[in-house]
Amino acid sequence: MANTPQLNDKHKLFQPGQTVVDLGFAPGSWSQVAVNRTLPGGRVIGIDLIPAQPPRGVSTLQGNFLSPVIQAEVRTYVRDPEMGRPTKQAPSMTGDGLTEEELDEIERGYVDMERHAHLEPEEPETAEHAGEGGQEAKVSPTRLSLKERDVQNGRVVDIVLSDMSEPWEQTVGLHKKSLSDPYFRMMNTSGNAFRDHTGSMDLCMAAMTFAFDTLKTGGHFVCKYYKGSEEKAFETRMKRLFAKVHREKPDSSRAESKEAYFVGLRRKETATKEDVLGD
Repeated sequence: MANTPQLNDKHKLFQPGQTVVDLGFAPGSWSQVAVNRTLPGGRVIGIDLIPAQPPRGVSTLQGNFLSPVIQAEVRTYVRDPEMGRPTKQAPSMTGDGLTEEELDEIERGYVDMERHAHLEPEEPETAEHAGEGGQEAKVSPTRLSLKERDVQNGRVVDIVLSDMSEPWEQTVGLHKKSLSDPYFRMMNTSGNAFRDHTGSMDLCMAAMTFAFDTLKTGGHFVCKYYKGSEEKAFETRMKRLFAKVHREKPDSSRAESKEAYFVGLRRKETATKEDVLGD
């Protein structure tokens, strides 16, 4: 997200130790800001259809985010609180201000190293304890803390970023199908304002659906879109899920550009899927 520092300065999105998922991360500018702002102890997971070298410290998964299989892999990954996060060891500081163990973990902390061991989606864990006579009794959800309820429902992500509507500019590798096929399938800007708008709204909706399922209470959501007739309806959905919703047009965007951002702050605990995502 070329304008992430500007958005973060205004809305205070990032905090140390957070889990951030960056949808459409290539070439990695949003992820770079996220990994820097969530140190120490944070983790950033980037997903993109196009193969790209991630910034240092960012875990990545190449695949089509719209695929249920890819989404299941991401959910499985983030549900493990230790995956992609630097391990805590006795301090042995380097010149960068990080421990040697953190640097080692950053260098090798890619989702691709873990994905084959976690291909099957995990069922949400249920909070249980042993009752009388060896019988297992479920703990009433009302007795769980807010954090425990979020974890039980798989809501463990602090921030979801979506920049899926426009891929990086392809300058090499046009002869390789692994690069050209995904590139031409992506939702590129076409010069047709209606097509660009509707395509971006479809991707925003997919990103918000993922955010609904994975964002913890109080979490934030940022997505890029192209202005048009459907943006008001999408904003209404966002207001049902978040305490505050803002539209932002970065200073760096050209005056005639239709590009803008929705910023959803502080996910509501009580928002229902029917209210947010239903017709």
